[in-house]
Amino acid sequence: MTDTSTHTVSPASTDPATSLNARTSELDRAHVFHSWSAQAALKPLVIAGGLGCRVWDHDGRTYLDFSSQLVNVNIGHQHPAVVKAITEQAALLTTIAPSTANLARGEAAQRITDRAPAGFNKVFFTNGGADANENAMRMARLHTGRDKVLSLYKSYHGNTGSAVVATGDWRRLPNEYARGHVHFFGPFLYRSEFWATSEAEECARALHHLERVIQGEGVSSVAAILLESIPGTAGIMMPPAGYLPGVRALCDKYGIMLILDEVMCGFGRTGNWFAFQAYDVVPDLITFAKGVNSGYVPTGGVIISDAIAATFDETVFPGGLTYSGHPLAMASIVGALDAMETEGVVENAARIGSDVLEPGLKALQAKHPIIGEVRGVGVFWAVELVADAVTREPVSAAVMARVKAELLGRGLLPFLMENRIHVVPPCVVTEAEVAEALAIYDEVLSLDLLS
Repeated sequence: MTDTSTHTVSPASTDPATSLNARTSELDRAHVFHSWSAQAALKPLVIAGGLGCRVWDHDGRTYLDFSSQLVNVNIGHQHPAVVKAITEQAALLTTIAPSTANLARGEAAQRITDRAPAGFNKVFFTNGGADANENAMRMARLHTGRDKVLSLYKSYHGNTGSAVVATGDWRRLPNEYARGHVHFFGPFLYRSEFWATSEAEECARALHHLERVIQGEGVSSVAAILLESIPGTAGIMMPPAGYLPGVRALCDKYGIMLILDEVMCGFGRTGNWFAFQAYDVVPDLITFAKGVNSGYVPTGGVIISDAIAATFDETVFPGGLTYSGHPLAMASIVGALDAMETEGVVENAARIGSDVLEPGLKALQAKHPIIGEVRGVGVFWAVELVADAVTREPVSAAVMARVKAELLGRGLLPFLMENRIHVVPPCVVTEAEVAEALAIYDEVLSLDLLS
């Protein structure tokens, strides 16, 4: 793993008028419009640099990054192999139209399909995860001649026209301008919608519910079921054994395409190249972004099954993006995936998850009644905070705001959603860094947060 024990930062300024932190904040307030936010009260954290699992501001304040930013910096910050790949490509060719053939693009596509299941030999490149899901839904609709896409209420698929409507959470509601989207409930035993008392019951009842939704919507109208292999932003809700194969069986029964969204959970995050590889299931389309190159250059894509790709051998695919397969992004994919392979990054994520994070987080759960549940795999974990262990009432937004402030104050950069701490460090995280983070979580959760 990358050594992050030392780093160089700009000297801290003692004059507020000349502080780069202050200048950064001033420019941000004046000119930057932030996503998913009311703008007036924002005070974004200033980040100036990073290395491995740490980031820092201009004044030298360092944070252990257990957010991986937006759960995408899987290989860590400033990995030299990825930076080198980008700079070498920039010296050769910075941009080229997607209609051309380019070596970096072909190499990137081959690296990706080599890790996909058999029968997946083509990649359509996009600029990120949202437009990957957009184009996967489009492919499924054109391939089947049907219209509707089914997805979970507890899901996030991106912030473009159809992707945000496929999303199940609150962000869908002000943006419902796309047609043909239907939502259903998935399995989540801790907060079951199906009055289940076991994982087996939850799985069976969730599959029954899904089949009834398919039938109720009209079997011949459903083009695709779109699922995150493991729902991420919605809560890192681990699918029970049999659920994803059960969805696959329903898709086969009714001629529906299965799209698995691996944007957040793919490329090492769960200790596998793809999260679905642990569940004995093969989809028809796979969407990806984030971890494929750790976000060093915006990119994403759709890995297309041979059957769906063949639909467009003689029929034009009506979609495209100016920056599809951008050379700098493609070089970053090659650099990232090669480094992850040679350095055992995916294996490190699996080991850290099973040997360090799982026992460490469960020890915190045993110690702190505020923790209702711990769940996850690899470096993809959620710690659910509750005001009452019996009723499972979530803690308030005020409690989560304090948790965030206390973690930041101790030098840990967290990823918080609703009443949860998502423990999602880079896949290169070390045992020592996990121990450091666990100690900080322990200290903060020992505070009287509910008073």
